[in-house]
Amino acid sequence: MSDKDIPLHYVCTRDEALMIIQPQKRFWVSNCGCREGRGKCNRSRIDVCLQFHDKTAASGSGMKKISKSEVEEIFKEAEEKHLVTRPFRKEEDKKVTDGICFCCDDCCGYFLNPEEKCDKGKFREKTNLKICNHCGVCEEVCYFGARKMEDGKLILFQENCYGCGLCRDVCSEDCIQMINRK
Repeated sequence: MSDKDIPLHYVCTRDEALMIIQPQKRFWVSNCGCREGRGKCNRSRIDVCLQFHDKTAASGSGMKKISKSEVEEIFKEAEEKHLVTRPFRKEEDKKVTDGICFCCDDCCGYFLNPEEKCDKGKFREKTNLKICNHCGVCEEVCYFGARKMEDGKLILFQENCYGCGLCRDVCSEDCIQMINRK
């Protein structure tokens, strides 16, 4: 597979995204191109496109240099607002991660445009339905359609799981774990 066939974005858990930012020395943030294109986002603020260099594939305006504590604020917002961490690759070398988008189903082009491609993460969910209380909270944050409530029961579609981990983050019964996709 050539670099041009590899999607720009991939999905990862928030913990993985935190590991990605650890070795980075400098950070920039710009407005999310999707949020700008739609005019607003009902879920979060607009300046959530985190970058590790001052020139990246990011499409939003308003780029500015930010501190590590400001990066931590973006991660806190992502946790509170249930945003999917979608790192993006360097266009010239797709083995290099250039930044992280924080996406949702309200305005993100990936969720609204079925032709936009994104790689699944290295993890997928594994739910212990024996201890699940079938509350449906995990379905509300699964933007990929891997969880659905039918007749008061949680139904899983693991082939749809992209490995973001939002379902695990909101589970009150701690019955969801992220396991290696392979």
